[in-house]
Amino acid sequence: MTPLCNLSLQIIPIVPEEELYATVDRVLELIRNSGIKYTVGPMETTMEGKLDRLLEIVAEAQQVCASAGAERIITVVKIDYSTKGVTMDEKMGK
Repeated sequence: MTPLCNLSLQIIPIVPEEELYATVDRVLELIRNSGIKYTVGPMETTMEGKLDRLLEIVAEAQQVCASAGAERIITVVKIDYSTKGVTMDEKMGK
């Protein structure tokens, strides 16, 4: 069985300033509709799931931004992976 991991995604679509939040909201909608566990923070969104699926979501997020008109997308990804699995609740002491 593939263990759970955490992936934090910060995505910065290069769009006109007035379109920035709407574009990021489209990415958040993608994540929300994926059915995975996630937490939105002020600078990044952290997701919990199987690594392959989380990386698919990152790729889909790129396409969402491109479809919204971003010709360039800056993305920062952080992954916490353990062969035994790791959850957000464990990290937060819950």
